[in-house]
Amino acid sequence: MNKIISFFLLVFTLTAQAQDETKKVTEEDYSHAVQFLNFNTYPLVYNGNVNPHWMANGNFWYQNTTKAGKEYIWVRPENGKKQTASSKDALFKEHNFAPEEKPEIKRTEIPSPDGTKVVFIRDWNLWMRNLKNDKETQLTTDGVENYGYATDNAGWKHSDRPIVLWSPDSKKIATFQQDQRHVSDMYLIETKVGAPKLETWKYPIAQDSAIIQIERVIINIEKPAVLRLKMPADPRRGTLCDDIACSGSFDDNEWSPDSKQLAFVTSSRDHKIATLKVADAETGDVHEVLQEKVATQYESGQGTINWHFLPDSNEIIWYSEKDNWGHLYLYNLETGKLKNQITKGDFVVTEMLHVDKKDRKLYFMANGREKDTDPYFSYFYSIDFDGNHLKLLTPEKGNHSVSLSPQGNYFVDNYSQPDVAPVSVLRNRKGKEIKILEKTDISQLKASGWKPPKPITVKSRNGKWDLYGLMYTPTNLNELNKYPVINYIYPGPQGGGVGPRSFYPSRGDHQALAELGFIVVVIDGTCNPGRSKDFHDACYGNMADNTLEDQISGIKQLAEKYPYFDLNKIGVWGHSGGGFAAAAAMFRYPEFYKVGISESGNHDNRNYEDDWGERYIGLIQPGENGKTNYEEQANQNLAKNLQGKLLLAHGGMDDNVPPSNTYLVVDALIKANKDFDLVIFPNAHHGYRDDSYYMMRRRWDYFVENLMGATPPKNFEIKP
Repeated sequence: MNKIISFFLLVFTLTAQAQDETKKVTEEDYSHAVQFLNFNTYPLVYNGNVNPHWMANGNFWYQNTTKAGKEYIWVRPENGKKQTASSKDALFKEHNFAPEEKPEIKRTEIPSPDGTKVVFIRDWNLWMRNLKNDKETQLTTDGVENYGYATDNAGWKHSDRPIVLWSPDSKKIATFQQDQRHVSDMYLIETKVGAPKLETWKYPIAQDSAIIQIERVIINIEKPAVLRLKMPADPRRGTLCDDIACSGSFDDNEWSPDSKQLAFVTSSRDHKIATLKVADAETGDVHEVLQEKVATQYESGQGTINWHFLPDSNEIIWYSEKDNWGHLYLYNLETGKLKNQITKGDFVVTEMLHVDKKDRKLYFMANGREKDTDPYFSYFYSIDFDGNHLKLLTPEKGNHSVSLSPQGNYFVDNYSQPDVAPVSVLRNRKGKEIKILEKTDISQLKASGWKPPKPITVKSRNGKWDLYGLMYTPTNLNELNKYPVINYIYPGPQGGGVGPRSFYPSRGDHQALAELGFIVVVIDGTCNPGRSKDFHDACYGNMADNTLEDQISGIKQLAEKYPYFDLNKIGVWGHSGGGFAAAAAMFRYPEFYKVGISESGNHDNRNYEDDWGERYIGLIQPGENGKTNYEEQANQNLAKNLQGKLLLAHGGMDDNVPPSNTYLVVDALIKANKDFDLVIFPNAHHGYRDDSYYMMRRRWDYFVENLMGATPPKNFEIKP
């Protein structure tokens, strides 16, 4: 009996010791990680990027944060002379500058160029308000529900603001009557005490036989009169993003300087055809200038629409990737004939920032031309209309962000790298340095224990391309240890997970996660913009690719270089498109990814807004097996493959990616008898807002517990 009692005592003791030896991540560890979030790191950065406020005379002022506090600086660009004051009022007083007092404008109103009137929507019609006497004038009268004027609704994005483009003389408005009567409805229910509140709006999906159509009109506000352009309605499509108002205005439209003509581009539903047209603002007659057809999808740039209307010289600047790189071309406006290619070479024009009509010179941003550097670094160039005299205006290595003066004679250049702090320089239009305005001081940031991410380069899955990214390691990294790896993913195809290649003290919670004992890897895979056309189109038609094979290949390559990678403990997480990718990673590659967190994923693009899937997949097409191309790519079909630990999260009022996307996966997991975890934020939208720090803490807990095999602190609260 004594031997039996002794045996059980020994077993109990060993069990207790094993439990005590289970790794614990403490509240102090979490508090340490919080120090690497942006609300703690940004205040430790001084003399940061210069954001110039240009004035009509070419001077500018900016606010600067120093260790002593805020200061306000006035700059004369012709000589770079700086004058500093302790307040904005003192600065303006010293220079006899009085900011123009503008009348109060509501969020739902769009002002005219001369600042005397605004337009707004009321009862599906467009109205105008005179800012001098508040008099209201109804500009349209036949707008009805879901067939109204200037409607700002793309499904995933919607507001009460009108989409219009005022003419330069403030006498006309380019807009449209939007027919959305025939597209699908979306429903969300607000969680509250008492009777539920139903939110309903039109939300086109890829399965709709017809999508939102716009009937283009020009409104003469002085009569007032509505002129319908003499052309059929066209799909609500833009050349830059999943909307026709990416810039906040009516995109892909441009008035002539004399307000007599309107140039615009129409896009086919599948984005394969872009057509440039010019309308007579008095008669409504429409002239087709040129058309471009592509096998995949046409886009007019990255960040900015890059075609430009030049009626005074009877020309059009057009953007095309027809030689596999994004370049500018000069066409005859009347005949539509090509005059010459303006830019050429193995690089990508991303944003055309200024057109000098007098000197016939263009100023633009481009990626990939400068060798031996990250191809996503953006540089500023000038070139003549005829393609001669290409000149690099920002030669320093790094990612450049440029702000031009109103006349285009000067510009402020902020340049940096993910691991190199910014420098802000004033230059003239020829690129000559006039003054170094600021050099960012990160000494206190470094003193806090901070370190930058490490830029990384790996080969794509097929070895064809170099891929670029960032790696985050603990500040107390011990290279003799093994660390679990977390793969943060955003697959695009409109932009990758790394984001801009500029300096940031924090990028999300990547470094904070690393501080808890992980390696965090972010790789921009193939199928993303900013490179060649074939690079971007590598996954066209199959968004379920999600660059996952690039991610897996890249992590394995990094593990060969950095032995502290634990390839037996790989986690993945992402939000939105990244949520789609994270769940797909767990279902398609369960032998590699062991723990995943999928936030607000568009798991089935039949349940997401039409424009997204139809740009990057194409239209819904039946396959030989009876399934459509969209069905084949849906995550819920693969839920049965789950082997590891998966946390799904979604906002109950997500009007971008509706929560039904995640519910489809939940339903499939239940039917497959799979264990999983779920967090629903009942009244949160796509970004979670007030609930975002709760989600962040749950993310930390989930990886600590399931990937690291440790115990997290209970109910830790992240407080900004």
